[in-house]
Amino acid sequence: MVFTQTLTWSDAWYLAPELILSGFAVLLALLDLFLPRKTNRDIIGWLTLVGLLCAAGFVVWLMNDVQDKSAEGYFALLAGSYRIDDFGNLLKLVFLGASAFIVFSSLGSVKEKDVPIKGELYYLVLPAVLGAMVMSSSGDLITLFIGLELLSITSYVLVAVRKSSRISGEAAFKYLVVGGVASAFILYGMSFLYGATGGTNVSHIQRGLADAMESMEAMLYISFFLMIAGFAVKLALAPFHAWAADVYQGAPTPVTAFLAVVAKGAAFAMLYRIFMNTAFFTTASGVFVKQDVFLALAVLAAAAMIVGTAGAFAQRNVKRLLALSGVANAGILLVPLAIDLTELHASLFSEFIYYLVAYAFMNIGAFTVLMIVMRDTGNDTIAGFAGLYHRAPWTAAAMTVLLCSLAGLPVTGGFFGKLFILFGTVQTYTYWLGAVLLVTTIVSYAVYFKFIRQMYMRSGHTDAALKLPMPAAISIWICTAATLALGFFPMPILEWINSVITIPVDLLILGG
Repeated sequence: MVFTQTLTWSDAWYLAPELILSGFAVLLALLDLFLPRKTNRDIIGWLTLVGLLCAAGFVVWLMNDVQDKSAEGYFALLAGSYRIDDFGNLLKLVFLGASAFIVFSSLGSVKEKDVPIKGELYYLVLPAVLGAMVMSSSGDLITLFIGLELLSITSYVLVAVRKSSRISGEAAFKYLVVGGVASAFILYGMSFLYGATGGTNVSHIQRGLADAMESMEAMLYISFFLMIAGFAVKLALAPFHAWAADVYQGAPTPVTAFLAVVAKGAAFAMLYRIFMNTAFFTTASGVFVKQDVFLALAVLAAAAMIVGTAGAFAQRNVKRLLALSGVANAGILLVPLAIDLTELHASLFSEFIYYLVAYAFMNIGAFTVLMIVMRDTGNDTIAGFAGLYHRAPWTAAAMTVLLCSLAGLPVTGGFFGKLFILFGTVQTYTYWLGAVLLVTTIVSYAVYFKFIRQMYMRSGHTDAALKLPMPAAISIWICTAATLALGFFPMPILEWINSVITIPVDLLILGG
């Protein structure tokens, strides 16, 4: 393969999804600037949706093009610092699809008095998704960090778009401070990795690890554990999760859904890309860097599942409850990376992507129902769901399916996602981590049953029918149908992911 140092027009063609998002972001920012103040900003939301769908269409095209035109199964741009492979392409589809659902579900549901700068709420999603896409496709520490900062800075602004709300401003400030500290830890860890190996390109780092393990083992430990701490904050893994509940509660509900799905998924993409290509190769006689690093990840995963589930059990505010549920789910998503990659367990990424897709659908659906309930009742506690079955029986039924998936009950996507990851812990003899996953899943049933009890067994403040904007209703039912489809047809979907992803080609960056 030929690595290009500068972008040509043919190279730029492979960056079409990213360029589309950039172009739409600039054009919509200008449109919002020149539109009359009284114009309904939902038009910017619709155009944002068009940009996301166009980018997703090009990603699908590139997936087929890579297989047709590349003998290696991927394209490398800018000396290998940016890769077009199926690892990145699958994650891009998740990020673009999730963002499209979030934007679509918010159309007609977000009140002007709650978000006075609604245009920014829509078009700022585009650079945030662009940052997530860069994080999933980069093969160099510098471009990875640029993608991380693009996503982070845009997210800070999105959290603060409710500029008249004190709690939103406080949440944005906390997110800015905590996110800045996390980025500093990640960057500092990267600098040690660069110092030990003499390069920022992931393939160059791999080649330099053998010498570094002999003479700079301590520096490698410092590097990996600094990055682990930074990613633990970004992913809200216990005990670095305290910020999540405050930020989720203060942000507008569509932004909360974006942070829970897209921002979290992008951080995992970067974590997988770095650690599977660096820490995984720190194997040498008398050197235990790999074992210690992945043990630390396993401990973080277990702590997140335990603390997140326990915290959600005592929570009444729905956003804070879902934030703590996200802490537990982040631990579950971390398990495939934390357990060893062996011939018996070569499907770690398939398990991760399957559960990430299920997690995206069930969370976006649940947050959309919450957005409608809050819009109608003004109540963001579980009590706001009281009597929902009598006011909107079909919406209550959809929410029940989504809650069952979050809890991991058959036959839903959440159930099989957790089951596949549990099988991975058994195959790799990581029984203690599987036991934590199993016990916390059982305990979480009590967390989500609180919603069901309110919807079906409590009377609400009114019996008037709940008004659902059409985009929100469509989003809820698509998310519910997808959750059930993942539950009824788990093996064909998992086998398709396995057929698309080849770990040595798409996840690992070898040679170069």
